[in-house]
This record gives sequence, C-alpha cells and structure tokens, in this order.
Amino acid sequence: MTDRAAKKKAVHARLMSLEESELAAAIAHYEAYMADSHLSDRETHDNDDMAIARENADLAHAFEAPVQTHHGKIDAIENTDWSLSDTVGPGAVVSFGGRNFVVCVSTQRFEVDGETYMGISTQSPIYQAMAGLKEGETFTHNGKDVEIESVL
Repeated sequence: MTDRAAKKKAVHARLMSLEESELAAAIAHYEAYMADSHLSDRETHDNDDMAIARENADLAHAFEAPVQTHHGKIDAIENTDWSLSDTVGPGAVVSFGGRNFVVCVSTQRFEVDGETYMGISTQSPIYQAMAGLKEGETFTHNGKDVEIESVL
C-alpha cells in the first residue's frame, strides 16, 4: 500500500470512528431521556412527576433528529468510494490554504497522524466551487483565488 493510500485509509477510518462516536452519544442521550420519561406503575405521581416525565419525553424526541442525522452520515461514509483520486469529488481528501478537508459529510475537526482534517459535504459552497478540479488548479471562494495543494 502506498503512503497516499495508507493516509487516505487512516482518514477514512477516523471519519467513520468520529461519526460512530457521535451516533453513540446521540443514542445514549435519547435513551436516557426516554427512560426518565416513563413513570412507574407502582407509585403515585403528582403533577410535578408527570411534568418532569413529559419534559424528558420531549427532550428524548429532540435527540431523535441527531440520531437520524448521524445514521445518515454513516450511510454516506459507507456508500462513498474511498479509492485514491486525483480529482475533487466525494471521498476525496483535499488540501488547500494549509488545511485538509474530506469530501463526504460535514464534521468537526479531527486529527489523523498529527494533521487536522474537517469533513465537508457535497452540498457545501466550498465543495461546489472546487468539484472536479485537480491538484494545482484554482477556484474562487469568498472572492479569493485558492489553489488546490493536493488531492487523494
């Protein structure tokens, strides 16, 4: 395996790990609030107990959207072609302006082998500006010309 392929494989693995962690956290929040929303059949409950249970049910449902979002991101990561590429497209790792981006889904910043990366979606304006370009080509973003330093 080449250094480029190993680097891309490591970035892909970290991206998937990041989203799996985010999904697990969202599920844990959802389940915790759902558990707290159920009243026991063996106890008598006052209005405060019922209000707290209802509030916890509402909070649990608020965490349902992030669960679905992270499921969708994992689906996108799993269904993206991660082979080496010399063109900016889904699954590409792109560097410009001293920063590294992974084209697939939007993420927070993450580290791989001492380098910082951030996921961007194919709907993002910056991706739209550079889609289909190759290393050394330029695109305009926020009124500035930007040169693509590398594409994996």
